[in-house]
Amino acid sequence: MSLSPRSGATAAALAAPLSRMDVEGFLADGFALKAQLAPFLQVDAAALEALLPQATDQLAALHPGAVQLAFDPADAGRFYEDTVGTAHLIELAAWHLGSADYIADTLRLQERFARGQVLDFGGGIGSHALAAAARPQVEQVWFVDLNPHNRAFVAARAEALGLAAKLRCFRDLDDPALPPQFDTIVCLDVLEHLPDPAAQLESFAGRLTGSGVALLNWYFFKGFRGEYPFHFDDEALVNRFFTTLQQRFLEVFHPYLITTRAYRLQAPT
Repeated sequence: MSLSPRSGATAAALAAPLSRMDVEGFLADGFALKAQLAPFLQVDAAALEALLPQATDQLAALHPGAVQLAFDPADAGRFYEDTVGTAHLIELAAWHLGSADYIADTLRLQERFARGQVLDFGGGIGSHALAAAARPQVEQVWFVDLNPHNRAFVAARAEALGLAAKLRCFRDLDDPALPPQFDTIVCLDVLEHLPDPAAQLESFAGRLTGSGVALLNWYFFKGFRGEYPFHFDDEALVNRFFTTLQQRFLEVFHPYLITTRAYRLQAPT
């Protein structure tokens, strides 16, 4: 199900109580997520509550793999940019609210490393981008997401939360307005959706500063019930990914028991 978002959504349109922009603020209300998403989708609070529990199944149903149709990996970008519409926003909201403790630990991890110029690649509903923009150690957040509804929602959220000056939204990494390198790269719950995640790692390696840190996770699995047909799990693809990861990056220890990991570039040999 894809709803029609409010055209040209503004801070006034997403009027909501100001949220604390730290981990406790996220745990309290997802940075006012429901209060902002309902007016953006032009539904009332009760309708949004009804949509959230169905979100994962409805997004999966949009994917050709859910009905065992052939899916060309080259169409993955088009699926997220065009096909899913606002359904991805609702699915991401359900995930962030339903897994708030896990997301909170990823935000704690981001607080530990984020500084300077921050890239949030495939940033979805913007939880990490908004939290980073609120950090004094962060100069600018560059939010990149193929889905135009995600970009519009995050831009409106940033304005509503008083963070618009430090957060800019873009479709892809090729936009010439983006800086050539980043001090921090955040890419969470994205790599498993890409037809060539190893190539994305190479791109990150080329855009990360020598002292920078990349925060990454992945889930190359279609689910025990096939509930994630949009995840890639081809063995050769996964092998290339891990080979590239080991060649290009060195893991940095952190104390949080989560799947997200921190990396620096491997030193030249």
